[in-house]
Amino acid sequence: MPKRTFQPRRRRRAKTHGFRASGSSAHGNLFPREARLVRRGEFDAVYRAEKRRSSSHFTVFFRANELPQSRFGFSIKKALGGAVVRNRIRRRLREIVRCHWLEIPAGWDIVIHPKSSVARAEFAALTADLLRVLKSV
Repeated sequence: MPKRTFQPRRRRRAKTHGFRASGSSAHGNLFPREARLVRRGEFDAVYRAEKRRSSSHFTVFFRANELPQSRFGFSIKKALGGAVVRNRIRRRLREIVRCHWLEIPAGWDIVIHPKSSVARAEFAALTADLLRVLKSV
């Protein structure tokens, strides 16, 4: 039986905290935890603020925070489709936020509710619509 040789694991890249402005590698455009709403209490605080904007594709809830950047949460209801459809919607929304974070005002907690039309809409139309709503915050 041949003797096994020890092979160390590959090193992982260091985590970067914050968005990267350019580059499109697999690790290039991150959506860090600091830029996300994670806990239920954070979502509830945004809903309690009762500030919202609507468009043909989205309803956006928002609340001011004391942080230097905005934080985002996505709430995709099951009525929009199965898990595959909902995850695709979530990925598209994250990509819009990742690519255009410099254009979005800082200092807000934002929860985005997509409407049923999002599943069939063109990506460019979604981008323009969401940025228009977020700039009005």
